[in-house]
Amino acid sequence: MQKSELRKPLLVQRSSLDHDDKIRMDQAIGNRLLDWIQTHKPAVLGVYSPMRGEPDLQVTFLALHKQGIRLALPTVVSDNAPLKFVEWLPGEAMIKDRFGAMMPAAERDEIFPHALVIPCVGFSQQLFRLGYGGGFYDRTVARAPRPHMVGVAYAFSLIEFEADSFDIAMDCVLTEREALR
Repeated sequence: MQKSELRKPLLVQRSSLDHDDKIRMDQAIGNRLLDWIQTHKPAVLGVYSPMRGEPDLQVTFLALHKQGIRLALPTVVSDNAPLKFVEWLPGEAMIKDRFGAMMPAAERDEIFPHALVIPCVGFSQQLFRLGYGGGFYDRTVARAPRPHMVGVAYAFSLIEFEADSFDIAMDCVLTEREALR
């Protein structure tokens, strides 16, 4: 199957999760992320604003901010460019970008995360990510220095697919059930 054919059933399954089950699963993923942070201790962490049923880790991100970790959200510069990350302070005014992702309303300078928390539509046993197909994260992590890549996904999103030559494996994937390395 092509990657484009694999996305739709995973997105449907993700959007049909029971509300209470999703909250429980998101908390479990968030706890695994907190454990990962304790080991790796990045000073700047690239996070995301959840959309399209992605794991909602906002409570975890707030806890990390309170621990003194600087958080950064991605912004799209152009269709064929790497993502630009800008500092995000939980609770600040936000606006939607053209893809529907939330970003700080205030203009910010670019910062470079030491690690990225990357939502996955799907992922393989070899830790390759199936995203939405825009290639933004691929272009972002291809430049040096390469940040640690921490995928977050639901366990049912583990699928097999052939990685493209430009795909870069993540360092780990955190699900509600386990941390895959």
